Amino acid sequence: MEHSHRHPPPKNYTLAFAVGTALNVIFVVVEATFGFLSNSLALLADAGHNLGDVLALLLAWGATYLAQRKPTRTKTYGLRRGTILAAFVSSLILLMTMSILAWEALGRFTTPAVVNSMTIIVVAAIGVIINTATALLFLTSQREDLNIKAAFIHMAADAGVSLGVVFGGIVIFFTSLFWIDPAVSLIIVIVIMISSWGVFRDSFNLAMDGVPKDIDIDEVRKFILEQDGVITVHDLHIWAMSTTQVALTTHLVRDSHKLDDHFVHQLSDELRDKFGIIHSTIQIESGDHAHLCDQAQHDSI
Repeated sequence: MEHSHRHPPPKNYTLAFAVGTALNVIFVVVEATFGFLSNSLALLADAGHNLGDVLALLLAWGATYLAQRKPTRTKTYGLRRGTILAAFVSSLILLMTMSILAWEALGRFTTPAVVNSMTIIVVAAIGVIINTATALLFLTSQREDLNIKAAFIHMAADAGVSLGVVFGGIVIFFTSLFWIDPAVSLIIVIVIMISSWGVFRDSFNLAMDGVPKDIDIDEVRKFILEQDGVITVHDLHIWAMSTTQVALTTHLVRDSHKLDDHFVHQLSDELRDKFGIIHSTIQIESGDHAHLCDQAQHDSI
């Protein structure tokens, strides 16, 4: 059995997480304080969401740190899977928090509370600036790492939500329609749930060893079958070791009885370059019916 040994180390996002977390902790305290003082559910909803984002940033930060730890005798892949669990837990917490806030907002429609609109406008405007700045810290890396994408979506959604709160405060200031406050809260909930659902779905899939969504296993099988001398492919498995690293194992029946290290190394390199699969473990077999592989007899895909 041969495999590719090149495993690029996870990127270090320590500075981005440190700055983002510090900014958001300060803003949560400010927003919650003025939310209570102004009696604004929209501000409190946004503060609750920002508190969830602080937790999400800490989870993502911790998971990124753990992913850099070397493998051990009992954790032979290291702790890189923590990035998947962090993305899943943070999105789950966010969905649960928003459900609670939605229930509270619906209750306020029957008895709208008087709110200080100017306070809402000023505090939410500060939130737009802070959340936008934090989101920009993760902008370039969110396309390649689901864990970082979860953090980016949290912060980008916050910026949009805070902008919505500013708009709601302006409307209340000119109209004195206090039901606008819970209405804005519901819009916040809907926007956040929509933006978080994709991360929740994808992280759950990866946690269950599902094939990453950007990889077509049928295309991978077809590509392998097109390689020189390959007759059949069986026991093909593709899964994520982390939010950035994908692994593959497979058995190939080849029309050569000779060990061909060059073929295995070249195929591993091509799987990495074409599909982003950085860890390939490939077993070559001759297809001898007298010693047929058990996995070939029970292979379901």
